[in-house]
Amino acid sequence: MKKIQMVDLKGQYNDIKDIVNPSIQEVIENTAFINGPKVHEFQGNLESYLHVKHVIPCANGTDALQIAMMGLGLKPGDEVITADFTFAATVEVIALLQLTPVLVDVNEDDFNINIEAIKKAITPKTKAIVPVHLFGQCADMESIMEIAKKHNLFVIEDNAQAIGANYTYTNGTKVKAGTIGNVGATSFFPSKNLGCYGDGGAIFTNDDDLAHTIRGIVNHGMYERYHHDVVGVNSRLDSIQAVVLDTKLPRLDDYNTARQEAARKYNKAFEGIDKIITPKTVSRSCNDICDTCDCHVFHQYTLRVKLIDRDGLVKHLNENGIPCGVYYPIPLHKQKAYLDERYNESDFKVTNKLVKDVISLPMHTELDDEQIEFITSTIIKFINE
Repeated sequence: MKKIQMVDLKGQYNDIKDIVNPSIQEVIENTAFINGPKVHEFQGNLESYLHVKHVIPCANGTDALQIAMMGLGLKPGDEVITADFTFAATVEVIALLQLTPVLVDVNEDDFNINIEAIKKAITPKTKAIVPVHLFGQCADMESIMEIAKKHNLFVIEDNAQAIGANYTYTNGTKVKAGTIGNVGATSFFPSKNLGCYGDGGAIFTNDDDLAHTIRGIVNHGMYERYHHDVVGVNSRLDSIQAVVLDTKLPRLDDYNTARQEAARKYNKAFEGIDKIITPKTVSRSCNDICDTCDCHVFHQYTLRVKLIDRDGLVKHLNENGIPCGVYYPIPLHKQKAYLDERYNESDFKVTNKLVKDVISLPMHTELDDEQIEFITSTIIKFINE
């Protein structure tokens, strides 16, 4: 059995190196490293894939979130509601812009932001909602957009973990994750479903005026060289990363299908084990990881365990050469940087439980049956001892 990786980027690279290597060499020889034609080609191809009017590439996913908020004109003191159970980048950019983060609880079944908690958190100062499509599955965007319309709020989708996933409306219409709100943001960090070989990110929107504003912000506020019309930042996707992403983009659906198939095999192996709660899809189009699942792209395959020493299981897996992760071990509302006397522990019952129960298993496009069998049997053996 080949060595188990949490993310097997080398195996994925070996499959595309005959295409990606010459593309990188072409960029080097042409020396169009920043804002070159390869960046614009990738931008256009991603717009077509997502069926969105505007993709604005940038330097990383955190910048993408920050620039999206800057583009919407949010002001210091404006309240922004987001999920307590996620990576810190989501709340980090809110704080950096001197906005007021308002953290709320999540759902136990899909780990995404809880709709009733959003409603409860709205005040006259609320200006935006940032749903995080955690682990590869969309938040309940139809309900979120209804809330936003009712209260005149912006919606900024944190799509760093769900690129390629579909969201199905009540009427059966399907749209790509990240293209539903006023603006969406994603990361191309190497371990993402669509990852580059360094840092990268992008912003999506169907709003022409917002897209124009954001294009200036990412480039020092310039639309014409040395004319600075808005306050901007330096956040641009370089051409080498663009050609890597453009090589991978036509394969993204296949990559996501491979992740879904691995998730089905994991779920099958854990059937009937009461101490393990496998991830579920909560899409209107399917209520499990069905054979045609398109609503969950499994950036992470995250279990919940009960009546099990979760940290002991982590240790056991590592001792057996199986990498794993705990995403996330500390709620954002308990992080030193984001402590706030406004928060009550009773408002975070699900998050406080999840941080003790979750464990993420290896998940990538190169997982094979032998590896999955070894991982699952090792976990089952630990449970039964």
